[in-house]
Amino acid sequence: MQVGTISELMRHPVKSMTGERVTQTMVMNYGLYGDRSHVILDEKESFFTITQFPPLVRYQASFSAPESFDAYPEPVITTPEGETYKWSDLTWLREIEEESSKQLTKKVYHPENVPIGPIEEEHILIVTDASLDTLSSSWGKKTDERRFRPNLKISLLEKTPFVEETWEGKVLQIGKEVMLEIVKPCERCMIITVDPETGGKHPDLLKKVAKEHGNLFGMYAKVIQTGKINMNDEVWLVDQKEG
Repeated sequence: MQVGTISELMRHPVKSMTGERVTQTMVMNYGLYGDRSHVILDEKESFFTITQFPPLVRYQASFSAPESFDAYPEPVITTPEGETYKWSDLTWLREIEEESSKQLTKKVYHPENVPIGPIEEEHILIVTDASLDTLSSSWGKKTDERRFRPNLKISLLEKTPFVEETWEGKVLQIGKEVMLEIVKPCERCMIITVDPETGGKHPDLLKKVAKEHGNLFGMYAKVIQTGKINMNDEVWLVDQKEG
């Protein structure tokens, strides 16, 4: 049964920075190509994220060249002031160190495998347009999907809010190649309260999601078949992994 089409493809080359929208990419065994492939570590070698430093969301990361399986294209970092630097340039990192009073280092994973950890609990995070629209109406403000850091936004054929939660344990086929198993809902934290444009905090959004929807929004999915994925690909719901 077709449930919708892909209306947004979003990857985050640097964990906790705002990512980039793409029109096509590869789904690897760990998720979208290059998603959370570059990370910042603090003095304890823990991931340095929006949780510790909310202004990090105002830094944007994008790949500077086509995808390669030998090595990632070097990300370009755009600062809140609009300055651009290569990942290898330490200027942007020193700026964040000064603002956060932290000593930071960088780490890059290999294109063939980004481990669970930088990619949180599962390979891919999915949201739907109907659920976002319903949350916007309830909250009384336009809800920027980037707050939820999804990889895929699905435009549903039938605009039923939160229908994606009924897909748990089932499989989505996307386009001709990609198969994803829907694993569980995503439990939310303070990250959704941070406005990706301004860095300002809106704690009432998290309270709204907690009160009205059990603090859950979006669905985690596991890659069971890799391949190319494109904007406007059809999304089909199948019951079995080999549907």
